[in-house]
Parts: sequence; C-alpha cells; structure tokens
Amino acid sequence: MGQSASPILSVNHLNKQFGSGCEVCSDPKHRHLERNYCRACGTVYSCQDITFDLYPGEVLGIVGESGSGKSTLMRCLYFDQDVSGGEAYLQPYKEGESNLFQESSQQKKHIRNHLMGKVYQNPVMGLRMNFSSIGNIAEKMIAAGNRNVSAMESRGSELLERVHIPVYRMKEAPKNFSGGMQQRVQIAKALSNNPPILLLDEVTTGLDLSVQANVLDLIKHLQRELKISMLLVSHDLGVIRMLADRTMVMLDGRVVEQGLTDQILEDPQHAYTQQLVHSLL
Repeated sequence: MGQSASPILSVNHLNKQFGSGCEVCSDPKHRHLERNYCRACGTVYSCQDITFDLYPGEVLGIVGESGSGKSTLMRCLYFDQDVSGGEAYLQPYKEGESNLFQESSQQKKHIRNHLMGKVYQNPVMGLRMNFSSIGNIAEKMIAAGNRNVSAMESRGSELLERVHIPVYRMKEAPKNFSGGMQQRVQIAKALSNNPPILLLDEVTTGLDLSVQANVLDLIKHLQRELKISMLLVSHDLGVIRMLADRTMVMLDGRVVEQGLTDQILEDPQHAYTQQLVHSLL
C-alpha cells in the first residue's frame, strides 16, 4: 500500500459541538475547557479540528478512551449526526471535489447506501432485530436501488456464508442470535453494496474474548480479500495492533498523535499514548 496513491477519503478540520458556546469557549485559539467541556455554558466540544486521510485498501485505527470523540467522529462521517464545521471529500463521489457535509440529505443517503458501510457497537443500531438476516441485507440493497429479488437473495446468502452464518439460519431474525453472530450479520449487511469504505465502531466491545477473536479474524480476512478501506474505532490497542496499518490517537475531542501503528506502539510520543501503550504491555 503506497502512500503515493491519493486518499480515498480526506477529512479536514471536522468539528462537532453540543451546545452553542459562549465567550469563554467560542474562540478555538483561546478556549478554556475542562477536558472538552465548557464549565461556563455547558457546551461539549466532541470533535475539535479533526484532520486525516484514509488511503485505498488501508485500515486506519482510531483509538482513545470513552468520551474522546471517536464514536462522534464516526457518526458524523456516516451522517448519523450533522457536523458543526469542516469538510470531507470522498474520491469515488464527484471525483473527490465536493464537500460531503454540504450535500443534500438525498445525496447523503446515496453516499451512505453506495459508498459506505457501517458496523455499530450495538447491533440494535445497525440491524432490524425482527427482520430475517437475509432481509436485513436486502434492506440495504433496496435502499441503494436494487429491485431484483433473486439477485438480492443470492447476494445475501453469499455474504452470510462469507461471515459464517449457516445457510439454514438465514431466514432467522438476528434477535435469536448471539452477540457475535449479530455482529457478523451487521458486517454482511454493511458489505452488501460493495462499498469502498467500511466504518467499524467498537465492533468487539462486549463480546467474549474467543468471539472477539473470531470477529477480528473475519474482518482481517475480508479486508485482505476485498481490499476495502476501513476506519476502525476501538479503545483496545490489542484490536488496533492486530488490524490497523496506521493509527490516530484521540483525547478530549482532539487528535493527539498519528502515525504507523508499529511506530506508535513502539515509540509513542504523547504522554497519553505512552500511558495507553504501557497499559497494554
């Protein structure tokens, strides 16, 4: 994976705040915050000036403690939430010339359905628990304009087999499945329209260790096979070490360090990253 290639996704100065801000916190250069919170007016600055590139076929890990802004960043990128400011450009969309955050809601739906897949930490967010598993996959395909029932059935069963859901359970609803199986159905659904980018938000949190290992193996395998670009959020450096080519470390809504995963694990520069790495050893 040469960095000479141009990025598939570029994010510049992404900001997300909850609250309107006040004279104490509104100026980014002279903000007086407690971590990412303004005591004067209660505004929370979840993402502050986030800038990064994601390259074709690359896995970029985003690591940070709970409340660091990494899940908010993912929600903004998948249009689950509106940004407060910033730009994002996607190479396969209008040749990377158009700021995604300023597109119409119809265009954002198009981007979500064709160019991105997302796997949520909580499967309830990503699946309809009462639909059949194959129905969940069809739903994403229908949203992307597919109307061919037999094509959707064959694509659905191919994907469910790929994520190791047995054929005889395809018509079953995810609510009957274990947490690990639910995550695998979510992964199949996210991949249904061959998106160039997959967003993975804490996908192994809350799963048993052996199940975690299976899900991570599956992700690694699919990534190699499909050459898909992935943004992978985790608070667990073990997960990042296993999957990510490069890593971005977030703290209090800011990126405090980014670089090759090996470099960050072997020679962390920021005090917070050093703390994280030492807790892993």
